[in-house]
Amino acid sequence: MADLPIAAVVRIAKKNGAERVGSDAAQALVSKAEAYIANLTNEANRLAMHAGRKTIKEEDVELAAKSA
Repeated sequence: MADLPIAAVVRIAKKNGAERVGSDAAQALVSKAEAYIANLTNEANRLAMHAGRKTIKEEDVELAAKSA
């Protein structure tokens, strides 16, 4: 089961120009978004740990996003 709500992902897709989003496409968007967030979090966590912190900060996320 997905952690992200499908309706929220469909709403984002529609705000970005999609007129309609099929259920299979919505599920694929959720899956890809969750995978991206997981990878981004892993990299941000690595950066935080390298800085001697347990807490991920915005700067860690921004740096992780640039390297992705």
